[in-house]
Amino acid sequence: MTVLQSFRARTGEPLGAPLVASTPQQIDAAVQAAAEAFEGWQSSDGATRGALLRALAQALEGDREALVALADDETALGTVRLNGELDRTAFQLRRFADIAERGVPFAWLDDPAVPGAPPAGHPAMARVQVPLGPVAMFSASNFPFAFSVPGGDTASALAAGCSLVIKAHAGHPLTSQRVHGLMQQVLQALRLPAGLIGMVQGGGNEVGTQLIRHPLIAAGAFTGSTRGGAALQAEANARPRPIPFYGELGSINPVVALPGILAAKGAELAATLAGSISLGCGQFCTSPGVIVVLDDPASDTFVAALSTALAGQNPHAMLTTGMRRAFEAGAKALVAAGARPLVNDLSDGPAPRPFLAQVDAATFIERAALHDEVFGPAALVVRATSVAQAVQVLQAVGGSLTVTLWGVEHDSAEARSLVRGATAIAGRVLFAGVPTGVAVTAAQQHGGPWPSSTQPMTTSVGDAALNRFLRPVALQDAPVWLTARQGQPC
Repeated sequence: MTVLQSFRARTGEPLGAPLVASTPQQIDAAVQAAAEAFEGWQSSDGATRGALLRALAQALEGDREALVALADDETALGTVRLNGELDRTAFQLRRFADIAERGVPFAWLDDPAVPGAPPAGHPAMARVQVPLGPVAMFSASNFPFAFSVPGGDTASALAAGCSLVIKAHAGHPLTSQRVHGLMQQVLQALRLPAGLIGMVQGGGNEVGTQLIRHPLIAAGAFTGSTRGGAALQAEANARPRPIPFYGELGSINPVVALPGILAAKGAELAATLAGSISLGCGQFCTSPGVIVVLDDPASDTFVAALSTALAGQNPHAMLTTGMRRAFEAGAKALVAAGARPLVNDLSDGPAPRPFLAQVDAATFIERAALHDEVFGPAALVVRATSVAQAVQVLQAVGGSLTVTLWGVEHDSAEARSLVRGATAIAGRVLFAGVPTGVAVTAAQQHGGPWPSSTQPMTTSVGDAALNRFLRPVALQDAPVWLTARQGQPC
């Protein structure tokens, strides 16, 4: 029997009684129950799906005080941040309720028959969408609500007509259990099968591996490290019947700052950027990890101001002791690869100190070890000799959730070159502000080329997240009763 222990993130003390990790038999039972629940849920209408999603949002809000207190104990993220995250989670659930009720999952394209032989003529065709099936969803460590048991993957999969088996994260197992208990109460009240939203747990790789290998699982959704996501993607691809795996992985989110804007408001931008680097102790997938500047006096002043502002930040404790050790190791690896520390006050306490280093662009481009994400309040300044070399830095990064461009307000050959370079590697390009903070909206794209995600054509945030769990099907010369359903699965 494998046990799983929750800890108080601020002190490292055990929290609550040990939990028992899910056994292979329990994992199989959860997937079997999800498959049975899918049989009915796939043909549910938008009103039914919307009612469930709205009830889940209401249940979270109704248990807010206890949920936030428990999550704060397990994560040290603070009650202000966690209350905001719970609000975001409820918003996501209600937004996908709206999407389901508007009939978006049932969108269909009617292509009436055209008389005559091909290519001009063709039979009656209708293009519809069908839900994939039971989804294995892997919760994130750094968002115990919004990217966890009740998060965006759960909301979009349910809206698409899929059932779920959720792998709870070992960093906040008690919060996950409490939320899942609330969700089960909602399912019971709505007379929906308990297997529609299943949950398994475990601290090692075995639970997740067995889950993604299960032959009844139709897709995987993951938010976490590049290493963990790559391992699960390999398992998804190695199955006798491979399945889609939607992984949101590591990202270093470059910020390119040009001399003009730094000369105009470099001090303000330095303070804003320092806050973004240390926000949530740097435990955001969109935390800015690479700052590209040119060799000029305005950049020198900006880097000095950034160093001062970052040294004055006081991050809270990291989510787990393992992440804390990985942060220290990552910072040391940057130095070993040739970066020169600018802010390097390493601490032995539960809360790390911010880390900032600097390297020239040629060295950054050459050494792959400098491209690795350091999860935590850390960033690397890269000094380029020209805009052309700054673009080469972006190319060396290869893939990122975001790229931020400061100072391209006016059309020029260099501005266009930077925009091309940014859009080639990122799912979201910002021209103002900082990348931390991901809006849940129609135009959002949260995903980019490897290593930021496994499927750069998809997004894990925003309305289009629904599309990951739907598959197009063409119906040719369908009977009247089927076309009358207008895309509603039968």
